[in-house]
Amino acid sequence: MGRKPKNLVQHHVRRQKLKKILQAPKGMPDILSEDDFYRRKIFRTVENLADYYNFDRIETPILEESQVFLHGTGPTSEIVQKQMFNLRTPGGDHLSLRPEFTPNIIRAYLENGLFNLSKPIKLFTYGPLFRYEQPQRGRFRQFWQYDFEIIGDEDPIYDALIIQLFYNSFLDLKIKDLLIEVNTIGCDNCRPLWHKQLKSYFHSRLKKLCPDCQRRYKTNILRILDCKNENCQPLKENAPKMLDYLCRDCHNHFKTLLEYLEELGLPYAINHTLVRGLDYYTKTVFEIRETTDNLALCGGGRYDYLTEVLGGKHTPAVGAAAGIERLVDVLKKRQPKQDGNYKPKAFLVLIGDLAKKKGLSILEMFRKANIWIAESFGKDSVKSQLRQADRLGAPFALILGQKEAMDDTIILRDMKSGVQEVIALDKITEELKKRFKNGIV
Repeated sequence: MGRKPKNLVQHHVRRQKLKKILQAPKGMPDILSEDDFYRRKIFRTVENLADYYNFDRIETPILEESQVFLHGTGPTSEIVQKQMFNLRTPGGDHLSLRPEFTPNIIRAYLENGLFNLSKPIKLFTYGPLFRYEQPQRGRFRQFWQYDFEIIGDEDPIYDALIIQLFYNSFLDLKIKDLLIEVNTIGCDNCRPLWHKQLKSYFHSRLKKLCPDCQRRYKTNILRILDCKNENCQPLKENAPKMLDYLCRDCHNHFKTLLEYLEELGLPYAINHTLVRGLDYYTKTVFEIRETTDNLALCGGGRYDYLTEVLGGKHTPAVGAAAGIERLVDVLKKRQPKQDGNYKPKAFLVLIGDLAKKKGLSILEMFRKANIWIAESFGKDSVKSQLRQADRLGAPFALILGQKEAMDDTIILRDMKSGVQEVIALDKITEELKKRFKNGIV
C-alpha cells in the first residue's frame, strides 16, 4: 500500500479541480504585451532623463509601516481616510501597501543616512502603488507611477527643474498640447491666515457644499478646493486666493519660479484652486495637463516639512509623479503600435532537424552582433514561416535547410522582391549590417 499523505486537507485540495477559473483581484489587471510595449517605451524615456539630469535610482518596499503614510501623506488626506490597503501581521505589526512614493522615499532617506551625502539628493523610481478606490478607465487599485524627487535645497530653481523634467518626459514620448498649471499654497507662516479667510468664506455656503466638503470644512479646508464634485465648482470660483496672503519669502519663491518657467518658454497658467490632495505640500504645487482631452498627466510640488514630520531635521524638498496607465492610454490613442523601429531586421527560417540543431547558436550569433531577428522554431512548414516573417514586416528571411547547414551557408531572401542569394554563415551578420547601413532596405 502507498503511504498516506501527512496532510489530508492539502492532499484533497491538490486533487480537487476548481469549478471556475480564478480571476485577478478587482482593479488589479494583468499587464499583457500590447500595454507592455508602451510601458517599456515610457521606462526607457524615464531612465534616459534620469541619466541626463543625474538622478540616482532608489527601490523601496511596497509594504511600509502604516505610520509612514498616516503621518507623511496626512491623516486628513483622501488617501489615508479612504484608499489605504492596511493589514496586520501575525506579530502585530500594522503595515500598508504604499499608496504613493514620497513618504517612503523620505523614510528611506532618513533610515539610510542619505542626509549625510552632498545635497541636493536627486532620486527617481518607478513601480506599483495601491489605492482602494472604484476602478475605472486609467485608474486602478494597483497602478504604476514614475517619480522624481530633489531633497535638500529650497531654491525655486529645483521646482522649475522638476517641472521641466516631467514636461520633457512627455515631449520625448511625443505627447503634445501640454499646459502646466501651477499655484502656491504658502508656508506655515502665511497659510493660517488664508485658512481663516477660507473658513469664513465657506461658512455661509456650507449647506450648498457636497457631504464630503462639509466634512472637509471641519478637517482640512484646503480639500474643498480639491473637490471634483460639479455642484462645488461654482462655489470655489470666488474663494480667497493664497496669492493675496503670501509672506515675503513665499511671494519671492513663487515669483522666481514663474520667471524660470518663462525663461524656459514653458506654457503655464496659474490655477488658484490647485492644492493637490496631500497634506505635506508647501509653496509650489503643479500639474501638467494634456489639453486635447483635459487629462492630468502628472502632479507634484514642494514639501519642506515632511522630513520633520517623519522624525528628521528640517529638509526642504520638491518632487512629482506621473501615472503610467494614463500615459499608456494616451500613447495607444495617438501612437499605433506599428512602429518600424521595432521590426525585426530578419526572420530565421529553419528546415529540417539539422538546421534546427544549429538554430539556437545562429540566434545567439545575431544577438552578439546586436541584430534583432525573429523566429518561429515550432513551425516546420517553410510557407508558414515565411508568412510569419511577412506579418512581422521583416525585410529579409534567412533560410537554413539541410544543405546549408552542412555547407555552413545560409540563404538571404529579400522579402519584397523575392530575390535570394547564398551567403557564408560567418559573413551573414556583416552582410546585413552593410545593407542597412547603405540604405538598401
